Amino acid sequence: MSSVLYDNPGPRAKRRNVLYTAGFLAVLAVLAWWVLSALADKGQLDADKWSPFVTDVRVWTTYLLPGLVETLKAAALSILIALPLGALLGIGRLSDHRWVRVPVGTVVEFFRAIPVLLLMMFASAVYAQFTPVSSDFRPLYAVVTGLVLYNASVIAEVVRAGVLSLPRGQGDAAVALGMRKGQTMLYVLLPQAVTVMLPALVSQLVVIVKDTALGGALLGFPELLSQNRQITANYGANTIATFTVIALIFIALNFALTTLAGRLERRLRQGRKTAGVTESAVTKTGKTPAEAVSEA
Repeated sequence: MSSVLYDNPGPRAKRRNVLYTAGFLAVLAVLAWWVLSALADKGQLDADKWSPFVTDVRVWTTYLLPGLVETLKAAALSILIALPLGALLGIGRLSDHRWVRVPVGTVVEFFRAIPVLLLMMFASAVYAQFTPVSSDFRPLYAVVTGLVLYNASVIAEVVRAGVLSLPRGQGDAAVALGMRKGQTMLYVLLPQAVTVMLPALVSQLVVIVKDTALGGALLGFPELLSQNRQITANYGANTIATFTVIALIFIALNFALTTLAGRLERRLRQGRKTAGVTESAVTKTGKTPAEAVSEA
């Protein structure tokens, strides 16, 4: 079916698309062959480079799994703090009061403009100079602080954009019913904006998981990626194999996160659809919501 922005391709266009796809796959196959040949010439595909990940369980129990636990710990803490903080900042940017909107906007723009690695390093220095946090926990605190400050600012913009994307009539209808500004935001606008914001929020959560690796690069945080140094030091020069395994773990982790978020989004959309059907049925037939849903 054609749409305003897209027409279904004709026979010639379909043949061109097939040729383009075949050409791209051929180029991709040649590139993969070249990369694998180069790795083989350097001995990076030898069995002894990869066997520790299969034959020696200590690689997992001593390095990879503890690193994964630290990554999940930092990411979970950052997400649990950044999500509500970002929502509050986003709501603050939508405030009718200038004395709330301007300072909140300044904070959001300030932390959104600073690289997250710089925030982590600055937080580490602050914890070292002005707090009694021990050096054992300081990297975790610094990583979480940097991730929270940066990502809460980004989430605030996501929330603001999601609320502003809703039809103006939603807020006007709530005001007409006598709801205050806070009630309108909490009970009307935010629940509807969640499904709009969810893809962007999920992308930001994936960024949080990946950015934990920055703490291992310069702060000594023992997250997953930083374990490559220990593995290569104890099992020989298998850097490519180690990076490949770690990359696969990150891919699996982020895929699980996006899959879970996708299921949540479908359930939210289905809930809104069911609510819409129920409301329509009640309006037209005068039946109770339970009767309307059962018949729908």
